Amino acid sequence: MKTPETLLETRRFRVVRHWQSENGVQHPREIVEHPGSVTIVPLFEDKRVCLIRNYRVGVNEWLIELPAGTREAGEAPLETARREVTEETGYQAERVEPLHEFWMSPGILNERMHLFVALGLTEAEQNLDPGERIEPLVVAWDEALAMADDGRIHDAKTLVGLYYCDRLFRSNRLSWDSAPKAR
Repeated sequence: MKTPETLLETRRFRVVRHWQSENGVQHPREIVEHPGSVTIVPLFEDKRVCLIRNYRVGVNEWLIELPAGTREAGEAPLETARREVTEETGYQAERVEPLHEFWMSPGILNERMHLFVALGLTEAEQNLDPGERIEPLVVAWDEALAMADDGRIHDAKTLVGLYYCDRLFRSNRLSWDSAPKAR
């Protein structure tokens, strides 16, 4: 088996050529190695959610998303979620609870995303990273679902987060003022 080869290293990820063996033949597979990330569903008790408008250079568009972020070295997903919800939305959460985990695009990327719900939100100070262009967007829960349904939201992690939480609401495993019940 050939040794993996780093093709590109950046401050947030690296691209590595791995080799997959099939019938004695080595096949190259370029994989983006990522430290993992979080996305958060910040809920207000009056059935609103805090989304963000985020300018994404990769698609040259403003996207409507849930707040999210990359884990720092040695940082637990819960710690990342607490930090990111405040940094991106300008709200601090009394409680941040885990909901689920999923792979972003396992054919080319090893990024594992951790989904959280944030409850007990109070105003704080937004603290964006240099170069970030993010605006909080607080909407009614039903409006957020309508935005997902009609295509105004087309960010994958946001669709997963909204639809998963809606399923939890409908099955009474999540309520607007309490922590989620076990999966």
